[in-house]
Amino acid sequence: MKDQIRAILKEHARLAVDVDALADDGDLYQAGMTSHASVNVMLALEGAFDVEFPDRMLRRGVFESVAAIRDALTELTKDR
Repeated sequence: MKDQIRAILKEHARLAVDVDALADDGDLYQAGMTSHASVNVMLALEGAFDVEFPDRMLRRGVFESVAAIRDALTELTKDR
């Protein structure tokens, strides 16, 4: 899952640094991701993992790091 998240970030997050150089808990916003790019990331994640982020998850903290995204996706896919 982590590799897939990183691939999506590489394609959609428009980071100023290589996502592979970031730790799992590295702040994606500090690395250059904008709120607009985070929407693109969210949409790509929804398509790749066949999930829909509920309104309660539409906040900065959910998309702040690879680890936070992984935790959110794990929660959304746990009943499969």
